[in-house]
Amino acid sequence: MRCVIARFPFDLTKAGVLETMKGVKPEPVTGESVTIGRRQYPVKQVGQAITRQDRRDFSAGEVVRAMTRLGFTCRTVPTASPALTTSPLQRASTMLGTSAT
Repeated sequence: MRCVIARFPFDLTKAGVLETMKGVKPEPVTGESVTIGRRQYPVKQVGQAITRQDRRDFSAGEVVRAMTRLGFTCRTVPTASPALTTSPLQRASTMLGTSAT
């Protein structure tokens, strides 16, 4: 499949990506990730490996689009929802099944 990453055209195949990432240890995932085989890699690490370009030259979105088109599963980091703060009285009332007013 032909795709453009950082204004450069690449002919990528799923088998080619699998071969490139074979034996590469995944870095810790802190943002978007792509699942290759049974491992989860940061998209920037995959982009650097398959394009041989510096990570600052392309966006994560470009790599996510290319990997998705090749059939890989891409994930984003879920945003944490704000924790609901309850008072100790409210938590105790909930456990006892009564309402705290």
